[in-house]
Amino acid sequence: MLKTPELVCPAGNLPALKAAIDNGADAVYMGLKDATNARNFPGLNFDMNSARKGIEYAHTYGRQVLMAINTFSQSGQMAQWQKAVDTAAELGVDAMIVADPALMAYATKHHPDLRLHMSVQSSATNYEAINLMKELFNIQRVVLPRVLTVNQVKHVIKNTAVEVEVFGFGSLCVMVEGRCILSSYATGESPNMQGVCSPAKAVRWEQLPNKMNVRLNQVLIDQYTPDEPAGYPTLCKGRFVVNDETYYALEEPTSLNVLEMLPELIDIGVSAIKVEGRQRSPMYTAQVTKTLREAIDAAARQSKSYQINPAWDQTLSKVSEGHQSTLGAYSRPWK
Repeated sequence: MLKTPELVCPAGNLPALKAAIDNGADAVYMGLKDATNARNFPGLNFDMNSARKGIEYAHTYGRQVLMAINTFSQSGQMAQWQKAVDTAAELGVDAMIVADPALMAYATKHHPDLRLHMSVQSSATNYEAINLMKELFNIQRVVLPRVLTVNQVKHVIKNTAVEVEVFGFGSLCVMVEGRCILSSYATGESPNMQGVCSPAKAVRWEQLPNKMNVRLNQVLIDQYTPDEPAGYPTLCKGRFVVNDETYYALEEPTSLNVLEMLPELIDIGVSAIKVEGRQRSPMYTAQVTKTLREAIDAAARQSKSYQINPAWDQTLSKVSEGHQSTLGAYSRPWK
């Protein structure tokens, strides 16, 4: 039996955290109600009171809580990010997910017992970068960007002692995490600093008699008919007119789904499989967590005879962005 990877699930709020724990997550990741985390949406995230309740709930069931302080500190505002690190240590989280090397240095100096995970926002796509962060700041785990093939992930794992965490389900991004500045052209705010691709204050929904226009800071990025489902608007997943044809010019809305390749990910030594979606509902968290818990356990038990349960596919299809799924960069048959 292969070693079963941890299942790391999103906790955008306290109900979602409890849903993840109740449905089999080994760990949950959460963020504070400010720009220090990359899901800085109104109505999401944790204050001190809800964070304490969530951590207590997880620890009662022997599960772990990871604090995402995964945006980059801004010039002259370092104190806010340092305070977030202090808060994570005070709350007693099991690890901190961090992108900014300056914060890694701060945590190492002031909270040497705080376990550090290198965020996907750090854009570490090679083992040399990972090993450097291990040498400098003793990081224990890295979350790889969703741009590597399985063979590239395997190559990283073979050449580092740092645990490797990969994404297994959730929305994809055409950009390399941590390097995206696309939305800042429309809103003036970078997702790497403010924590959201589309700040709520910049989103405009215009209901017209036979359609709905969606604008991001006055830039028209999509248009929906009355019978079309409308997702939260981001510039990269908008539809634009190109050569007199309207389509998803940058990226189609779709979700990563690694059900079919779970045995392979386990076989190459992945330490954790992560679910994207802190901005999604507790129902989403519950359904995806329960499904992946069953699938990962089955893949670890039955590596050679593993088969996808049709019910798993049906459940994940319902919560996939655009009701589409992909293996993303993991599988590149054209290479």
